Amino acid sequence: MAQNKLRLVSYKPLYQAIGYQFNDQSLLVTALTHRSAKGDHNERLEFLGDSILSYVIAEVLFEKFPRSDEGELTRMRSTLVRGETLTQMANDFGLSEYLILGPGEMKSGGKRRSSILEDAFEAIIGAIYLDSDMVQTKQKILDWYQEKLATIQPGQSQKDSKTQLQEWLQQRKHALPVYEVTQITGQEHNQTFTVSCSVDDLGHKVQAKGTSRRKAEQEAARLVLQQINQAN
Repeated sequence: MAQNKLRLVSYKPLYQAIGYQFNDQSLLVTALTHRSAKGDHNERLEFLGDSILSYVIAEVLFEKFPRSDEGELTRMRSTLVRGETLTQMANDFGLSEYLILGPGEMKSGGKRRSSILEDAFEAIIGAIYLDSDMVQTKQKILDWYQEKLATIQPGQSQKDSKTQLQEWLQQRKHALPVYEVTQITGQEHNQTFTVSCSVDDLGHKVQAKGTSRRKAEQEAARLVLQQINQAN
């Protein structure tokens, strides 16, 4: 892995926030570097961290809920590793203050963009793994997730927005929602999807954006559920 130039930045507050001090600080710098900036960026570390996080959370849930079926375990894992959760944790660590972005991304508010914060959070997991080992990385994840793992339980609240919306409509014998990609912008490696979600029986139609079609559809479904709850 080529070296990014280490910036004249004190990472001590970040080390304290995440509870880990890097032996090789260049790994941390890479984890915080978005692809819009020059030099090594965090996509490969994000890929690695995403896989490690999913494995650790899956193993913990498997042991914690021996009577839960695959569907319940999958929904609980999705809740713990979904973008909203990762963005919250990234904000708790103050990651936005340390992100390294290109000029265009900086001007457009990239430091507050959920997708960038999510990727940086997962990239830090990958960086910790390369800087230490699986035992230490797993312990860090368990430390960060201690409160969430203590309170999570199987049930309706773990279902994603698309599933909740579909089940709500089916229970009331309404037609299922229709999702349609209305726009795709950006280069192939950095696309933004705009998706519409229509529920004709109820007169609801919303649009939402995401870094993938799946994320945009989930956000659109969440907005429809929000409208339904406000109307009831």
